[in-house]
Amino acid sequence: MSKLKPNATELTILKLLWKREPRSARDIHDDLESFFSWGYSSTRKTLERMCDKGLLSETKQANKKIYTAEVAKLPTLALYAQEFVKQVLEVDGPVPVAMFSDSRLIDVEELDELEQALNDLEKQQQDKDTN
Repeated sequence: MSKLKPNATELTILKLLWKREPRSARDIHDDLESFFSWGYSSTRKTLERMCDKGLLSETKQANKKIYTAEVAKLPTLALYAQEFVKQVLEVDGPVPVAMFSDSRLIDVEELDELEQALNDLEKQQQDKDTN
């Protein structure tokens, strides 16, 4: 996964795609209306920027642009969780995977993979701190 951390708006779009993809720009926009008060052109521009950043890929089907996430869900969520636990809560040590047990975004079957992603981030941070 790229170390690029999506901003809050981009994360909202990625979460929609992680739940069901691929999706058209119109489909994404329709689901975003409950989160953001913006027009369809703003959704399209945001999707284009996300493609430019490598967060999404775009294909065309007939006259529709179809989007797919290019960043993996679990490493991205692990990055957010690590940042929150370290910077906001000031907790040293690994992020406990148990904090995700009731998540609507993560399936029980994904918890082992998430734990590995969290451990990898912790090891990278330790390596960085010792250099």
